[in-house]
Amino acid sequence: MISVLLFHFDLPLFVHCHKLIRSSALVFSPETMSTMAHRAIPLLSTKLCFRTVTKISPHNIRHFSGIPHTPANRRNDSKSEERRQIHTTRPRNSDAIKAPTAPAVESSETSSIVDRFVVTAEVTVSKIFPAGFGWQTSSIIAENQFGFAPDTINFALTTGVGDAIGVIGGHCLYYSAKKAFVDKSINMDSEFQNGVLLGSAAFCSGTAWQPLVDALQGANLSFGGVFAGTWVGCGMAFYAGLRAGRTILSGFMAHIEEPTYENSKADSSLSCVIGGATGFFVGTDAAYLPNQNFLINIVGISDGTPDLVGCGIAGSSTALGFFTSQSVFNVIYPSKKCWND
Repeated sequence: MISVLLFHFDLPLFVHCHKLIRSSALVFSPETMSTMAHRAIPLLSTKLCFRTVTKISPHNIRHFSGIPHTPANRRNDSKSEERRQIHTTRPRNSDAIKAPTAPAVESSETSSIVDRFVVTAEVTVSKIFPAGFGWQTSSIIAENQFGFAPDTINFALTTGVGDAIGVIGGHCLYYSAKKAFVDKSINMDSEFQNGVLLGSAAFCSGTAWQPLVDALQGANLSFGGVFAGTWVGCGMAFYAGLRAGRTILSGFMAHIEEPTYENSKADSSLSCVIGGATGFFVGTDAAYLPNQNFLINIVGISDGTPDLVGCGIAGSSTALGFFTSQSVFNVIYPSKKCWND
């Protein structure tokens, strides 16, 4: 009986026991054989169960893991994916410090500031210097040729026209040269219209400059008071001219954008800096409180200065004021918020 069981469940074990029995030449009674059979069956059952489990379990595991679309596996996959996503969204501090995005942001900011200074230099050369030069030239013409006194409206209007001509002429001349030598794609129709818009605003600030300075000096303000008051007053006049120019010119000039909230922010930042240019222009008056005029040795125009030299100094004063004030804006103003972005 034992031989039959061993043969059925384990052939190697059966052969080993059979040799052992034959070599020992033992004779077992029926009772002994029965006892041995009852003791062997549980052991063989355990061995069979172990073999069955070891054969089935891997098969079952492979079977279920190979079905990705079962609900259980989808839940497990989603949890694993979620764990991976959570892990990747919370990097270590050292990883965050070493991340390559920081230098890119810093490089972008540096590039933005450099671009701002390039535009600032272009505007200074093409419009701001010509504006001061044109204002001073027209004041000489108004007083010497037309006989207008400096405290009359005709004098103010003449200087306003000279300021506007300087801006429009300087802008068109600069971009014509740039198109000829640097960038063939420049649209001169667009640039001319932009020059007219800026010239209309310059007419307003140029016209307001002399009456405003006369009023502030007549109030016996310090040089600093006249300087600051001119900055604010002419800046506001320039802004009003820009907004009025957009309203009027956009109706028949295709390249002039009509007034919007977005361009109002750019116009206001530009107008503030233009105010700085007109404030520095106050420094050309060497006769008013010369001891307080901190610009007198740089841009002061004293009696006896040749007219052409005086016009050059006037243009230099507005250029210096614009570039100085705009340089501060270039550094502290948020990215994509200033007029020259």
